[in-house]
Amino acid sequence: MMRLPKLQMHAKILLALAAGTVFGFAANRFEFTEFVTTWIRPIGTAFIKLISMVVVPLVFASLLVGTTSLKDLRSLGRIGIRTLTLYVSMTAMAVSIGLLFANIGRPGVGFSQDTRQQLIDGAGRQTTAAAAPSLERPSVRDLLLNIIPANPVRSLVDGEMLQIIFFAVLMGICLTLIPPERSKPVIHFFEGINEIFVKMVHVIMQVAPYGVFALIAAVVADFGLGILVMLAKYCAVVLLGLLTYMLLVQSAIVRILAKTSVLKFFRGIRPAQLVAFSSSSSSATLPVTIKCVTENLGVSRSISSFMLSLGASINMDGTALYQGVAAVFLAQFYGHDLTLGQQLTIVLTATLASLGTTGIPGAGVIMLAMVLRSIDVPLQGIGIIMGVDRLLDMCRTVVNVTGDSVCTMVIASTEGQLNAVPAQGVTAAAGETAKAPVV
Repeated sequence: MMRLPKLQMHAKILLALAAGTVFGFAANRFEFTEFVTTWIRPIGTAFIKLISMVVVPLVFASLLVGTTSLKDLRSLGRIGIRTLTLYVSMTAMAVSIGLLFANIGRPGVGFSQDTRQQLIDGAGRQTTAAAAPSLERPSVRDLLLNIIPANPVRSLVDGEMLQIIFFAVLMGICLTLIPPERSKPVIHFFEGINEIFVKMVHVIMQVAPYGVFALIAAVVADFGLGILVMLAKYCAVVLLGLLTYMLLVQSAIVRILAKTSVLKFFRGIRPAQLVAFSSSSSSATLPVTIKCVTENLGVSRSISSFMLSLGASINMDGTALYQGVAAVFLAQFYGHDLTLGQQLTIVLTATLASLGTTGIPGAGVIMLAMVLRSIDVPLQGIGIIMGVDRLLDMCRTVVNVTGDSVCTMVIASTEGQLNAVPAQGVTAAAGETAKAPVV
């Protein structure tokens, strides 16, 4: 009797994505969204919690072990400078592309008076509480000082990623400076911790298709088509910009700077992209991204843990591109003609706003509030686009995670850490990867 071939994990996730979309649309169409909210959504919430559960210990242990594995600590400073330069450059490039598409597509013009009034009335009902934290955003000086944790334990509990990165790297450096007979037991302990949480990611990913199905079904069930029709041009410009940036700019960087096949790269990170799309969170996707980049693309764990952990906090090129389109759209909608100086202000503000903004659903709204204030566009405009923000958030998170992976590949290539032997504890999984990409 012929046996059907076993589906790989990414294929299962894709099928779950399609099935969840159909189920969610049916729930919205035939009005049983309450069933989805009560019984289906909690499955997706549980999956996100499972993934989030391993983020902090995995990042801390991986960074600490990776730092101790560096033979020359001066290379850590070199990698850090290159990483920040690459992240900031790509973010600025992304928001510039967003501005270009928005100025060409002009999504904020051409609305009838009735449609315009309907959107403004709807914006009045939308909450803008998410924009409130922008009024108290720290200065660049305070942001740099806040990287240093006053209480590392509290930073670990609260999941303050930049502070966790700082503490883990500093602890790893100090372990290399004390006698080996004292440091080796500690290093071996954290190597074991790292191996445990890598295995935990493997176990959790076995339920990924169910989590993805529930997350997508809940989003589609809640997502009405009316607002999508009214803002179709705006959505189209954002999505076209994101797709162009990912397929042209990010692909070119992978091919030219990382010297890696674009097809191999996208095959390797495909599972992470699917989880990012479902969860709308680069932080929640972080363990999966580290796994894909390390096992499927051959980046050393010391590089991938540092780069991707930092990227989940400060590298949001997909979100930055969205900021550019959204800012120009709202300016056009309110009849404001943006000068070249104001558009350059958008580039600068969106780039700086991405620093330290957590990779969670809706963080882009906080960033957008900062951008709108810098060009004197009413913050109430955020309510106009909130109806389609979740859909766009899912798409821009894919680009964010892809951008983190691109930068990691580039740094790994320049440091000679690409196509490295997989770290201890993931050898078996990497052996399976030789046959096909595995999650």
